[in-house]
Amino acid sequence: MNIVTYNIQYGLGADGRTDLSRIAGELAGADIIALQEVERLWQRSGTVDQVAELARLLPDMHWVFGANLDVDASLPGPDGRPQHRRRQFGNMILSRWPIISTRNFPLPKFGTLRDHAIQRGLLEAVVAPEGRAMRLYTTHLCHLGAATRLPQLRFVLEVLARAPAEGGAWSGGHPDPEAGWTEGGPPPMPRDALLMGDLNFRPDSDEYDLVAGPRRGEGRVWSLDGLVDAHVAAGHAEAAGATHPAGGRIDHVFLSAGLLPRLRGLRVDSDATGSDHWPVWIELDA
Repeated sequence: MNIVTYNIQYGLGADGRTDLSRIAGELAGADIIALQEVERLWQRSGTVDQVAELARLLPDMHWVFGANLDVDASLPGPDGRPQHRRRQFGNMILSRWPIISTRNFPLPKFGTLRDHAIQRGLLEAVVAPEGRAMRLYTTHLCHLGAATRLPQLRFVLEVLARAPAEGGAWSGGHPDPEAGWTEGGPPPMPRDALLMGDLNFRPDSDEYDLVAGPRRGEGRVWSLDGLVDAHVAAGHAEAAGATHPAGGRIDHVFLSAGLLPRLRGLRVDSDATGSDHWPVWIELDA
């Protein structure tokens, strides 16, 4: 099972061209895709609904989109009534298997006076490849600094930790089974989870320490209920590697302990030119 995370920078490539078909080509062979910086109806990307276009270019995939920056883009219609449109920016998950349920969480936002800061979010999807349910999360943390990222990251880790106890999108019974609230069985909320995305921190940061666990010599103390950096678990040095041409490893895949035995490898596609980041791929046993 091939899983990839990719900050696509709304399709703007290294050559200055916006080309979603190039992005789709770079994602060929993926079974699960986590995307960041997907947008709808922005002038800079040709006022295209990129969610719809990516769904068209990847027709064999189920998908969900989580809008985080969401503002009015309505236009007056010929009859004077508004044509409802939203200009949006957020995260997207695509899967060869049905997306059983999804939730979208707004992250804490730092109010700024001079620096540009946008609303960001965490998108959750539950899938069950070969009948083995797992949670997928994709996010894009603030670029401004550790002080703005750490509250976001703590929130993300809280969501991941409490989700199994909260249960699926709905749980329990209903006093009136005929009311229609319990259509089908309750969706699962499994313990196994992946956190993927452009987290905007490197392995020598406080943010990385918060996720990867306390240092012990040259390594880390991995927790039974914590997350493990797939890069390190796949045999790469913690400080080695880069996920974008400017250098440094800021795009990550973290695994829950239950998924660790299924990890078979990790690679960065440094030949990709569709964005200012490179896709990070992992292989899991299905």
